[in-house]
Amino acid sequence: MVINWAVVAVGVSILSYIIAAIFYYKVSKLPTGNEKIEKIGSYIRKGSFTFLKREYKILFCFALIVSAIIFMFFPTPIWLQDNVLENVQMVIAYISGSVLSGLAGYIGISIATIANVKSAIAAKMGLAKSFTAAFRGGAVMGMAVVGTTLIGAAMLYIFFGNSDIILAFSFGASSLALFAKAGGGIFTKTADISADLTGKVELGIPEDDPRNPAVIADNVGDNVGDVAGMGADLFDSNIAAIAAAIVIAIPLGMVELIFCFGSLGLLASMIGVLLSRVGKKEKPSTALNRGTYLTCFIFVVLTLAAVIYCGYPIQLWGAAVIGMIAGVVIGITSNYFTGEDKKPVEQVAKSCENGPAFTILSGISYGFLSTLPALAGIGIAAIASYFLCDGLGSGYAMMGISISAIGMLSIVGMIISNDAYGPIVDNARGIAEMGELGDEVLEITDQLDAAGNTTKAITKGFAIGAAGLTVIALLAAFREIVFQQTGVLIGFDMMSPLVFFGALVGATIPAVFSAMLMFGVNKNSQVMVKEIHRQFEEIPGLKEGTAMPEYEKCIDIATIGAIKQLVPAGIMAIVATLIVGFVGGVQAVGGFLAGNIISGLLLAMMMSNAGGLWDNAKKYIEAGHFGGKGSDAHKAAVIGDTVGDPFKDTAGPSINTQITVVSLVASLAATLFIQFSIF
Repeated sequence: MVINWAVVAVGVSILSYIIAAIFYYKVSKLPTGNEKIEKIGSYIRKGSFTFLKREYKILFCFALIVSAIIFMFFPTPIWLQDNVLENVQMVIAYISGSVLSGLAGYIGISIATIANVKSAIAAKMGLAKSFTAAFRGGAVMGMAVVGTTLIGAAMLYIFFGNSDIILAFSFGASSLALFAKAGGGIFTKTADISADLTGKVELGIPEDDPRNPAVIADNVGDNVGDVAGMGADLFDSNIAAIAAAIVIAIPLGMVELIFCFGSLGLLASMIGVLLSRVGKKEKPSTALNRGTYLTCFIFVVLTLAAVIYCGYPIQLWGAAVIGMIAGVVIGITSNYFTGEDKKPVEQVAKSCENGPAFTILSGISYGFLSTLPALAGIGIAAIASYFLCDGLGSGYAMMGISISAIGMLSIVGMIISNDAYGPIVDNARGIAEMGELGDEVLEITDQLDAAGNTTKAITKGFAIGAAGLTVIALLAAFREIVFQQTGVLIGFDMMSPLVFFGALVGATIPAVFSAMLMFGVNKNSQVMVKEIHRQFEEIPGLKEGTAMPEYEKCIDIATIGAIKQLVPAGIMAIVATLIVGFVGGVQAVGGFLAGNIISGLLLAMMMSNAGGLWDNAKKYIEAGHFGGKGSDAHKAAVIGDTVGDPFKDTAGPSINTQITVVSLVASLAATLFIQFSIF
């Protein structure tokens, strides 16, 4: 019996929505019964949606402008053809990708700003109850994002069967994700840095002290940056991997295999999410890791059975497993370099005793060191997948790499669930402190938060690794599109001046992109620090805790600053790609993409791991090591964490989205580069 896997993908996606709806209902119906906690939660929820609405207004205008450009030029200029139907279809696909990516962020914030309050209150009944509330909140995001990705790609393929349409859908998702991640990252780190520097360093008050005017903005930032932003990021990576694989698979007649692996990966994630529990004496991180490994095992078994039953080449299944293993290895690497109980964190914490200069030096050194196993893992996965499938015939070697990316992203439903759990418990910890729920509750939320920090570091590493394999597949897709247009199978020889020119420019883009985002954080943080100082000076009784701070002022500063800064960096990356293409043609663009991929993956992994390392070194000292809270080592660690904040939550995780966006722009504009380039 022949299975139509695209139809199966639609069915599995609908099932994922049902599970998400059940979890949403169960979490929202958990008891609160605490007026103070509900009020704090309402501040965070209102601030999160205020930012999201303002951001989406700007992105709506951007999407309209891009839609007009796509209609005029893609896949070919309208004045060069009689029928503009395909251009219209491209616009519809682009808008669909943008809308669904935005919807993923909206759903994430909607549940996260409920689950944070429920998790804080549930901590009064024990760790297991609090964990369940937070994890199910994260699982709503995981199921909704992956279900939306899969059903979007499947429906477009069923109706159009055109790889260009799916690339446009992917570009819509990726471009919105780029701005959502950048904007959310600027917001969250503006508030986090300002709250830490004024609260912990200057005033010596706790992290989530309600007297700090930036504390609500800090909790809002967790949602707009780590929930909405990261969800859009992984939505982007997943659909980009599917789009690249479809471009390569269409000539081989293997598109159904992509939907087969996507459907079974989502099904495995559903089972893993439903079975995730934390035991009475178990660490939350153990439960999270067990759920991930269980999901991997289920995926391997289900896909092996499907490949054998449907008669697909077993080598392609092997490529998917290689990609999945590489994702796990990257996660383990990130865990080693950022985990609170690991040697690098202890060593950086120890260096804090000698001052902030040594804190920065040791953190950056470990950050660079952490790139080798991760990038080598991506390279080994690409090589192994390539040669494993090379014997199947022409085109299958690159198909192997694209399937490896699909394999790495196969468990993305569980990965997003774990990732969204992190900011939910971070918020829950802050709400518990601001709501004065007691030391016992704080101890539980601290355990959940520590696991969440490590989980966020692992999922950031996973997202970067997934982007690595995806963009290699996108580079292959770009070459395939050029071949379809010209009949020439091009290579990218670094001895060619055009290729070398492109590679040099491409390598600089991630660095410039990161600088622009971190300049935004730096500028906005200085404005917010001044506002915090003003409130402490001008509001009588604020320091003593007898007066309320003006939380909304800090939320406005972070919101306005983030929206001003989020667009220029993304537009710079897109425009640079087009300039290189129109100057040097497809050869220069090939070099541009190669340079962008290598430089981007290196910087993204370094910044993500260094930032996570500094964060957990600070928490390690706060747990009582090397002098504990208030010591000189603690102050040095806070400064390290302040530097690491835009590394790990603004620039680092945004780079992999930037890489994906420019790769998609190159593929969509390949025809124009062939026709209109100077050289």
